[in-house]
Amino acid sequence: MSYDLKGKRIWVAGHRGMVGSAVVRRLATENCEVITAGRDTVDLKRQSTVERFLDEARPDAIVMAAAKVGGILANDTQPAEFLYDNLIIEANIIQAAHAADVNRFLFLGSSCIYPKLAAQPISEVALLTGPLEPTNEWYAVAKIAGIKLAQAYRKQYGRDYVSAMPTNLYGSGDNFDLNSSHVLPALIRKAHEAKVTGAKSITVWGTGSPRREFLHADDCADALVFLLKNYSEAEHVNVGSGEDVTILELTQLVCEIIGFKGEIVHDLSKPDGTPRKLMSADKLTSLGWRPHISLRDGIATTYKWYLQQL
Repeated sequence: MSYDLKGKRIWVAGHRGMVGSAVVRRLATENCEVITAGRDTVDLKRQSTVERFLDEARPDAIVMAAAKVGGILANDTQPAEFLYDNLIIEANIIQAAHAADVNRFLFLGSSCIYPKLAAQPISEVALLTGPLEPTNEWYAVAKIAGIKLAQAYRKQYGRDYVSAMPTNLYGSGDNFDLNSSHVLPALIRKAHEAKVTGAKSITVWGTGSPRREFLHADDCADALVFLLKNYSEAEHVNVGSGEDVTILELTQLVCEIIGFKGEIVHDLSKPDGTPRKLMSADKLTSLGWRPHISLRDGIATTYKWYLQQL
């Protein structure tokens, strides 16, 4: 399958987020027109405004990076918002895309769609084979529904709608709020502030033993554009690095890059989450795509961006 982006109008929904902005940067290297719309223009939780926007904009393709996202704390304390907001946003956009006769659509999910104790590395066929991780099941259920909705429009209406499931992402534009961020930006902020204040230690959640996979947002954007141009099947595709590290190893690497030499303290009252979450990258690799940014280099450039924002 080959989808030529030349001359195409592509709407990146969620262009101000970390992933969406990375996709916009990546599409700038293609001979296409990128369409964006801020919240002041389109309220994605209102069907009528989404339909009106698409009826006027008439994109040829859509990359859906819009979502309510957050780490364990945010997911665990805001289950209603994580379920409702993501359900309504994806339903509004997919239905409006169909109504506007947009035939190419790329939906972004999350690796949390897989069972908590799925066999590692996790292949695409593991979906719906076991219970989800309780701390983020609300977000996971919404993303699973998005996958199925894209498949339903493909099956019933013949739409060329596909889904990609990125692993844990980080990079420029990430969220560094300790109340809602994911683990890597939280560690960067903690290590930086500990270094600046001369603290003797930083505290991380849990035992540090869970293993996680990370992918830089620019690598993710490159993979998404690759899939937009080259993939057309009902089954979703994992987007990851194919490598994982323990949270403790990640913390040590972050501290080394930032220059914090203090102690790492574990708060055992906080949850570990899923013991291991490494997605199989075999399907994407077989299509011809591989990541280019190492974890060390990615953390270094992300820290540099964080310092610039300060």
